[in-house]
Amino acid sequence: MSFYAVQSTTMLVVLVVLLAIKGFAFVNALTYRAEAYDAAGKLTKPAWCAITGLGFAAQLILISSSPLGIIHLAFTIAALVYLADVRPALKEVTSYRR
Repeated sequence: MSFYAVQSTTMLVVLVVLLAIKGFAFVNALTYRAEAYDAAGKLTKPAWCAITGLGFAAQLILISSSPLGIIHLAFTIAALVYLADVRPALKEVTSYRR
């Protein structure tokens, strides 16, 4: 197997993983009520939906470009921040209401 085949396969795997992360963050951001974002002290629901949605859309539209480009990295970081910080805070706030 040549170096270029390994490189292209690795980039494809990275692309799919990053697409899945951004897609999950976007769908998850849509599932919480707007009041939960305020109660958790985070950015508003429209803001997080826009950030994660634009990241997911950019990944789909710019699929032929490198998944390690600056736009992809910025939106990946935003999605990871949502998943690591915002999502747990939203879960905590909404679990008290049940």
